[in-house]
Amino acid sequence: MASSSDDDEFVILVCTDPNNQIGADISNEEIVISTTDISHWDFPSILSFQTFKIQAHRNRLIEESSYFRGLLSGSFSESCSDCISIEWQLETFLNVLRCMFRCPLDITSRNFIPLFEAALYFGVEMLLLQLKSWFSEVSLSKDPGLLKIQLDDLIRIWNFGLEHANGFVQELCASYLARNFMWTMSSNFFEDVPYDLLLLCIKHPHLTVDSEKHLSDALFIWLDSNTKQLEGSSKTENEFSDILKQIRISLLPLWFASGKRSSGCFSELANESVNSIFRLMKVTTTGSINALGDSDLSHLRIRLTEYSKRMDLSGCPQITPMILLLSLLPNTHSFALALRKSIKEAVSNLEQADGSKYQISQGLLPTLSFEAVQEVDISGCLKLHLEVAIECFSKSFPCLRKVKAAYLLNFRTTTLYKLVQKCPLVSEVDITIDMNPLISSQVSVISSTSSSPVIPLAPNRPYIVDHSFSMTYPYHLGPSLANITKLTMEGRSDVCDVCIANLIRRCTKLHSILVCHTSFGMNSILALCTASRSFSNSLTAKFGKMHLDSLASNLQLLHMGGCKFCSSTAADEASLLELLSQTQMLKSLCLRDTNLVDNALCNFSGSLLEMLDVSNTMISGAALNLVVRANPGLKCLNARGCKNLFWTENKTKGAKFSSSYSCGELLTDLGKTCRLEEIALGWGFSYFSLQDLKPAILSLRAMTVGLGGTLPEDALILLPTICPLLESLVLYFQVISDCTIINMITSLRQLRTLSLCYCLGDISISSFNLSMPSLRKLRLERVTPWMTNNDLVLLTQNCTKLVELALLGCKLLNSDAQCIISRGWPGLISIHLEDCGELTKKGISSLFNCTALEDLLLRHNGPGVQRNFILDAALKLPMLRQVSLDLCDASEGDFDLPDDEDESDRYSLRSVKIARCKSGRCNAGSHFAEVLAKPAHRETLVLVWNSRNLVRTVVKERL
Repeated sequence: MASSSDDDEFVILVCTDPNNQIGADISNEEIVISTTDISHWDFPSILSFQTFKIQAHRNRLIEESSYFRGLLSGSFSESCSDCISIEWQLETFLNVLRCMFRCPLDITSRNFIPLFEAALYFGVEMLLLQLKSWFSEVSLSKDPGLLKIQLDDLIRIWNFGLEHANGFVQELCASYLARNFMWTMSSNFFEDVPYDLLLLCIKHPHLTVDSEKHLSDALFIWLDSNTKQLEGSSKTENEFSDILKQIRISLLPLWFASGKRSSGCFSELANESVNSIFRLMKVTTTGSINALGDSDLSHLRIRLTEYSKRMDLSGCPQITPMILLLSLLPNTHSFALALRKSIKEAVSNLEQADGSKYQISQGLLPTLSFEAVQEVDISGCLKLHLEVAIECFSKSFPCLRKVKAAYLLNFRTTTLYKLVQKCPLVSEVDITIDMNPLISSQVSVISSTSSSPVIPLAPNRPYIVDHSFSMTYPYHLGPSLANITKLTMEGRSDVCDVCIANLIRRCTKLHSILVCHTSFGMNSILALCTASRSFSNSLTAKFGKMHLDSLASNLQLLHMGGCKFCSSTAADEASLLELLSQTQMLKSLCLRDTNLVDNALCNFSGSLLEMLDVSNTMISGAALNLVVRANPGLKCLNARGCKNLFWTENKTKGAKFSSSYSCGELLTDLGKTCRLEEIALGWGFSYFSLQDLKPAILSLRAMTVGLGGTLPEDALILLPTICPLLESLVLYFQVISDCTIINMITSLRQLRTLSLCYCLGDISISSFNLSMPSLRKLRLERVTPWMTNNDLVLLTQNCTKLVELALLGCKLLNSDAQCIISRGWPGLISIHLEDCGELTKKGISSLFNCTALEDLLLRHNGPGVQRNFILDAALKLPMLRQVSLDLCDASEGDFDLPDDEDESDRYSLRSVKIARCKSGRCNAGSHFAEVLAKPAHRETLVLVWNSRNLVRTVVKERL
């Protein structure tokens, strides 16, 4: 605060708040304060008085405020007065004075408007400048910690700027909203954003979204919520469509665009989007830019700004190298022919047939750098060459740390090495693919052939595996994976155990590994449990000589479900025991479908577990209870399929527990110790179990009751009351009724997954004659044999957001059901239809309209499936990864299969399963007639494509 001789003359400002009512904490007395000690004002104390008098320097008021300048130096009667009455919100006026006397202000989104109004009224230019500076700093900041304006405050600020015709306020509101749009769309106040603000925001050059899908979804939600308001306004229909015109429909995920085709308001836009996606997929990578002629390419630019942190292209099979390159170039007003030529040359260089050159010349293309981008998702981007993508990432995303490239069979370990070489800061990689349906421990192989010899992923690098499972890795110079902390490669069964171990040894900072349904075995466990961070030359490394600084000792997440292959490198009980004894830091552990027994589980020494999956293992309740007691933070537990879990006498090999153990102890301890969000149980689970668990499941979001569990109807009726937050409910072999289902549907409005499998009871269509607005996955197996086409229509009307549908045993459906399904749910990504009357008797056509299908199972629905159906489906459904059929349904008795080597005729296909039934035409007694009328399984042909070849296998089991 400054003071001078010019400020010796004082005036008294008598301040009152016209809107302030005297409360118990407000004194009706008055207080006198002075601007000479303004920096030491005690606001809470001052504001406890209804009226206060302020001795203020006259000259300073005249200098800093046009209001006081006119009042004190003009011809008004107050100009000669020593006392001026001020009626204003008291705290705001005190802050105005602090600004005028050079004291710092604490500006927030809450006091911005009151201060702005006061600054305008009193004509305090300095305060206006401070407010503008604060708003500009906040709206332009890249620091997420400076997100200081809540959306409801921003809307009020926008309306204030509109009312006072203040352009800078409106511009900064739109800028702030654009930069923080991902945060904006998740706010409860998003639907209250004014139309003009939203339109200005989405047209802003700094609009920042993770994907075009996020923007579209937000706009659809906003339009749905504001339809009535818009109809009652002066806006024309064309003006409303301006919002939708901003969507770059060619960049939407195929599943998202397909799903919106059933939405009346947006169906036209969705159809246009799907058509655009398929047009882009039909042209070659370099030809795509030629196909566009001289048209504007801005609609093909992926939205990237200096504020972007994540680029999500998942589910976009139309994304090509040209589109990616285009999005990384400066956004000039129009692209010159020379620039188009440069793009074509660059892409052509990147796609040489011999794959010898994968470089982008910086001189040829001036790509931009987006330093804020840390995460990229290219899952399912079939036309995006990985080498091209990696080259682009290395040039434009220097701070990239997370890469997700799921469901891309051509992403090999060599590709991983290239990624880490080019983008050295990458710490998390996800290269998940669908699991191989052939789990050797669960099937009986009749024959198996490969289209080409198995090629080692690390050629000319010999390794030795002896009978003790020790091995030698010769040291060689190679790419370091030192920064990798999380590695996800679920389903990668084509990568051998030794190669997985090789990867693990290179990831010296690894704390999370997900290798479910891979060849992860003894060698990989040895790599986790040994202390050496480089390749060992010793042939005698054995379990029992482990170190506290092993990778296992630092693991926080370990998922190895399904890793129990019958080979010399199997993860047997001894190796599991050693591994679990070292993983004391684990927060998430998945051991489903492994050789886990009590002895190994009891050696787990951790106390930080939040997720545990031991389903389909041989563990006992006593062993599991030891883990539960030691891990009070457990949130997710899956013990479904554990037959020994509630046996009174444990017969498990290596068991340490007596038969006196009570199965109720586990559930009682769960109820006392944990606060669960997900639970899956089977054998022994009952009404009393539910009562024991009650304290632990009040916040439950997902429940599965499997084979062996029994919840009577009165328990199921109580379920929504006990677990009001349930989003997923899966019931096997339970007794249910209309009353039970109706109660669940009406009470659990946020239910997203409902599976009723092999349940008994008297249910009818009335169970599903209720709206389920949040339901995404519906599975009805052997519970709705009465379902007709009309019932199916009703289901499409009540479950409008389904993406996964499974129907088994709906024998009254006919071929028209295909059309009902594809029209009602065009965005389905998974369809399982088995034993559903004559649904495929006239062939398959309408189901092709579900253009985003990823998983399709059609069995025993009528012998009309075309011979070329698999080839046709692979071409028309580019995201299709899994197909399951039955020869009983083949119109010509057989199916044509994709070529072993040619990838162009199968797009995403990972596996094809074709089951064959035994012939029922044999001499049998009359008492067998009914049995033989039903198809009896004989064998299954399984085709599995991996990163190297095609494997054809015939097994006895039905898969």
